[in-house]
Amino acid sequence: MVTAAALALACLPGAPARAEETLTVCLDKDVPIYSEHHGKESSGFVLAVSEAVAKRLGRRLNVQWFETKLDPDQSSVLGANALLSDGHCQLVGGYPLVRDALGRPGMGTSRLPDFDGATPADRTRRVALGTLVPTHAFNYAPLTLVLAPTATKPVAGLADLKGVKLGTEAATLADAILMLYDDGAMVDQITHLVPGRNELLPRLEKGEFDATLVDLRRFDAYRAAHPDTKIKVTGYYYRIGFNMGFVGLDTEAGLIAAVNQALDDLLAQNAIAPLAVSAGMTYLPPRQPEILDHLTLRDLHGE
Repeated sequence: MVTAAALALACLPGAPARAEETLTVCLDKDVPIYSEHHGKESSGFVLAVSEAVAKRLGRRLNVQWFETKLDPDQSSVLGANALLSDGHCQLVGGYPLVRDALGRPGMGTSRLPDFDGATPADRTRRVALGTLVPTHAFNYAPLTLVLAPTATKPVAGLADLKGVKLGTEAATLADAILMLYDDGAMVDQITHLVPGRNELLPRLEKGEFDATLVDLRRFDAYRAAHPDTKIKVTGYYYRIGFNMGFVGLDTEAGLIAAVNQALDDLLAQNAIAPLAVSAGMTYLPPRQPEILDHLTLRDLHGE
């Protein structure tokens, strides 16, 4: 299947790939708009960026698909490290550039997440973990306010949510922000949903609450799956967000330097934004600081 992203990539300059040269990237198969793989169909913005980087490096892209499950006993950070440390890929794509998710983890070993081609033994063994090093960022991922079709009150920021029925998924960053805002002034307005069930935006669409704070990517994915949706994005972005990039092991310093140069070139040529448009995603370029530092409760107060 030829996608719009593939056509856009064909116009990017790059050295011709030789058959024996590959860039192997691990991508989560179920992150709508970013990376998806079902059967023989693959799509997504991060997949397109991975293809663009491979082309710049003169390599053929090989994708190792994996799956992150919502499990309190599993960590997506440790899972990514395990995939890299066990040699399944050279980079993990669509990785949040957050200080706590980089470097050497506190645990020495971890189980592997489910990945295509895994054996029964792979699902139980533990892998010695390495040190994670980020590439440069290629996009910025913020939280945004989204309104129900029936919402009538103008909303330009969190201060406008007082008295508005709110919905959020429990124990998420958005939940913490809303619960702590103005010393808990909006606590009684909030309906908490169970995370992982993808109920938040459908219930907003039905008018069960009037507004939510959600990842911009999730709104884009919902809009792509429901082109007739009437929920409305406000254009407001919470002041704390994070950049997305790739991550590899410190033993791949040469590759990471080459990927950094490729990403810098693509950004300078404005070649990444069109890939987002082709994927149906709202593109925001990386922001400083490139790596988000440790969050504290004080960071979550206010606008």
